[in-house]
Amino acid sequence: MSKARTERAFFWLMRGATYFIVLAIAYIILDIVRHGLPAISWRFLTGFPQKSGAEGGILPAIVGTSCLVIGAIVAALPVGMASAIYLSEYARQGAFVRTLRLAIVTLAGVPSIVFGLFGLGLFVLFLGFGASILSGSLTLACMILPTIIVSSEEALRAVPQSLREGSLALGATKWQTIYENVLPYSLPGMLTGSILGVGRAAGETAPILLTVAAFFLPKLPRSVFDQVMALPYHLYILATQHPDVEKVRPMQYGTALVLLVLVLGVSLGAIVLRSHFRRKYRW
Repeated sequence: MSKARTERAFFWLMRGATYFIVLAIAYIILDIVRHGLPAISWRFLTGFPQKSGAEGGILPAIVGTSCLVIGAIVAALPVGMASAIYLSEYARQGAFVRTLRLAIVTLAGVPSIVFGLFGLGLFVLFLGFGASILSGSLTLACMILPTIIVSSEEALRAVPQSLREGSLALGATKWQTIYENVLPYSLPGMLTGSILGVGRAAGETAPILLTVAAFFLPKLPRSVFDQVMALPYHLYILATQHPDVEKVRPMQYGTALVLLVLVLGVSLGAIVLRSHFRRKYRW
C-alpha cells in the first residue's frame, strides 16, 4: 500500500471516528430533549420537591447546583490563573517545575471520588465547615483547578515572546508586561479551561455526595454553611434509588434536561466572553 493510500485510509478513519462521536452525542442530547420537554413546566422549575423528590419541582436543586458552580469558579479561577502565571512567567525552569507540572497533570486525571474523600476529610471534618455549600464548592474547585492551570499556562505560552521583549525594552516592569501585554491575549485560552471546568463541576456527583448534597431538602439555602440539593445527585437518586423507576422516569429526563441547559448556558456565556476578547486582542 502506498503512502498516499495509507494517509487517505487514516484520514477517513479519523473522520469516521469524529462523525461517530458527534452522532452519539447528538443522539443522547436529542433523546434527553425528546423525553425531557414534556416534563418541563413552570411548576416543575419553580416548585419544591414532594414525596422524597418523586413529585413536585426541582427549584432547590437548581439553586444548589448554581451556588456550587459559582462558588467553584470563584475559588478556582483566580488561583488557577495565578498559578499558571507563576509557572509560565516567574518560575525558574528546572527539575522542580517539571515535577510540579507533572503533578498537576496527574491530578487532572484523578477520579472525582478521590476529591470527594479529600474534601470530606479536609473541609467537612478537619476545618469544621460541615456538609455545606462552602465545603462542596471548595472540593469542586480543587477538582477543576488542574484543568484551569494547564489550559491557562498553555494560553500564556502561546503569546509571542516578542510582545514581552518589546514591552520590557520600553521600560515596563515584569508585572506591567504581563498585565498589559500578555494577559489580554491569553484570556481566550484561559476561558477555554474555565469552560471545561464549569462543565465538569456542574455534572459531578461523587464530590458533592460526600460534602454537600442532600437527598431531600425542600428549602432554599440561606448561607454558605447550609446543605443543599443538587441536580446531579437528585438525578442519581431518581434513577437508581427510587422503588418505582418507571413512575419517576419523566422527572429523570426533566432533571437531566435542566442540568444540560444549565451547563450549556454557563458554557455559552464563557464562549461569548472568550470570543469578545479574541476579537478585541489580536496579534
